[in-house]
Amino acid sequence: MADDIEEEITDNASGPKRVKGDMGEVEQHSLKDQIAADQYLAAKAAARTRKRGLRFTKLVPPGAD
Repeated sequence: MADDIEEEITDNASGPKRVKGDMGEVEQHSLKDQIAADQYLAAKAAARTRKRGLRFTKLVPPGAD
C-alpha cells in the first residue's frame, strides 16, 4: 500500500498540475496535500503495529528483596 502511494506521488509530481482539453479541465491535488496524506497513512500504519518504539522495563537484580 505504501509503495502504491509513493508511486502515485512520483507520477503526480512528474505530470502536469492542470490539464485542459475539449472534454473539460482536470486538476490534481497539490503535492503538499499528497505528502500530508502519505504521512497520515504512514502514521496510522505505525500506530497499528505491536511495537510502539518505546518500552519500559523494571529491572530487579537477583537477591534484592
